[in-house]
Formats: sequence, C-alpha cells, structure tokens
Amino acid sequence: MPPRSNPSERQRRLGLELRKLRNSAGLSGDRAGALLDADRTRISNIEAGRIDVSRNRLYMLLREYGCAYGPLFDGIMEMAQERGNGWWDDFDDTIGPTARDLAELESRSTVLRTHEPLFIPGMLQTEEYARAVLSEAEGDHQRAERYVEFRLTRQRVLTGEKPVTYRAVIHEAALHAQVGGPRVMRRQLLRLIEVARLPHVTLRIFPFEAGVYSAYSRSFAVFGGGTPELDTVYLEHPMNSLFLRDGEQLDEYAKMFERLSSLALAPVDPESAPESHESRDSLSLIQHVMYAL
Repeated sequence: MPPRSNPSERQRRLGLELRKLRNSAGLSGDRAGALLDADRTRISNIEAGRIDVSRNRLYMLLREYGCAYGPLFDGIMEMAQERGNGWWDDFDDTIGPTARDLAELESRSTVLRTHEPLFIPGMLQTEEYARAVLSEAEGDHQRAERYVEFRLTRQRVLTGEKPVTYRAVIHEAALHAQVGGPRVMRRQLLRLIEVARLPHVTLRIFPFEAGVYSAYSRSFAVFGGGTPELDTVYLEHPMNSLFLRDGEQLDEYAKMFERLSSLALAPVDPESAPESHESRDSLSLIQHVMYAL
C-alpha cells in the first residue's frame, strides 16, 4: 500500500512520539530501519504518519528505543491499534479532515478541557444554536445541515457508556451574544444547566469583572487520557487551526486552563438550593442572563 498523503491527527501524533523516542535513544533512521528489515525511508514514513506499523514491529522499536513498560508504552501501543473507520468518516463528503480529527480525538480522550471566549462550546450547543452559528459560517443550507448533524453526533461522548470527563470555562461574553435570537439563546442557556447535572461535567463562567487575561482572545481545547505525554492541544482559528503536541506547549495550556478555572466563578451546580448561593456563581450568572432575555 502506498504512503497516505493526508494522515490523520492520530497517525501524525503516533509518528511524532516515535521520532521523539528514537532521537532520545540516539538512533539513526538507518538503524531503526534495520530493525524492521527496511530502510530509513520506511521509518520516515512511519514517523510522518504516512504508513502504519504492525504491533510486533512497533514492540521491537519501542524496546530498542528504551521505552519501558508503563503508561507511555501502553498508550503508544493502543494508539497504533486504533485503525479502521470511525463514525466521523461517514461525513467525509462534507466535513473536512480537521473536524474529523477532532471527533477522533474526542472519542479517544478520557478528559477534555475547553475554553471558549465568544461562543458556547460545540459539545454543549443545542441544535438550534448550532444551526444559527453554522448557517452563518457556511452560507450553504445543505452543507450547514450536514455540519449540524456532525456536531450533534460528536456530543455523544458526553452520554455514552464511558463518557469523557468534561471541563469547560466559558467567557460571559458567550452568554450575551444573541445567536439565533432570544428564544434560541434562552433554550441554549437552559441546556448548559441541564448538561451541568451530569456528574462528569464541570462548567464555569468567566465573568467580565474578572479582568483581562491573555487567554481571552482564543479558544482552545486540551484532549487528555491516561498518558499526559500523548495529550494534544487544539487551537481553533477560521483560517489556520493548529494541533500542538510538544510537551512544553501541553504544560503551558494545561496551566492556562487551570488559571482560567481559578479566576472563573464557582461551577454550575443545578442541584443546590437557591439559598445556598451566598456569593455569585456560574449558575446565578447564567440564570441572570437568561431571565433578562
């Protein structure tokens, strides 16, 4: 099979980790290729995500690279075996590779942390809200409807048998934006309260009065699992979204999220009695905005 021209984020992520381990072990591409009875071109293609490596050969490489048994070893082996089409590939007629990569990352993650400065996160959007956002962005009705279906399907990771632990910090500005009009926004804010009832969901609102913070300007998501070294950060941008995989970058965004969480209001707790709200919290702010619509 010829090398693939457009590897998925999972395939690129796996290849990058193998390159890091090989370099740390001080091995050349020729030496690594010899282990597989291949040349350095094959190693280059594996490390670029353009071709797969069998379980037995991957085991050989990891042992030669000095990767001991443990979470990282297991995480790499598991990542390599996640082959085949996922539900997201059914949308390749319309949905671009970056969005499909996001869906695959969500399906593999056990913890998802996200910060949104302007919009309600896609994982929490109602169908009406998503349609209002995507119709404006796409312009084409049929294409927008396909994106809406894709976005709603992604939300299943919150309600499946093993739901992802989801933590979100949403800027107050997103609550006030009149996306789709007052009726749509009222239902969207109710949806936030509803989802916050799930035990694995933590939702905080970052209020205007918290002051200026550099992370305001850009939305980001941190996809994590049992192996922090294999986490991925996603930076969304209309023209050039990015996936970050470097260890220092991962640490930076993990710390940034914790900083945002510490500055935000106390999380939404729909089960608490109104009289227990001695100070302003995320739930009271959402309700205040909702009642003003």
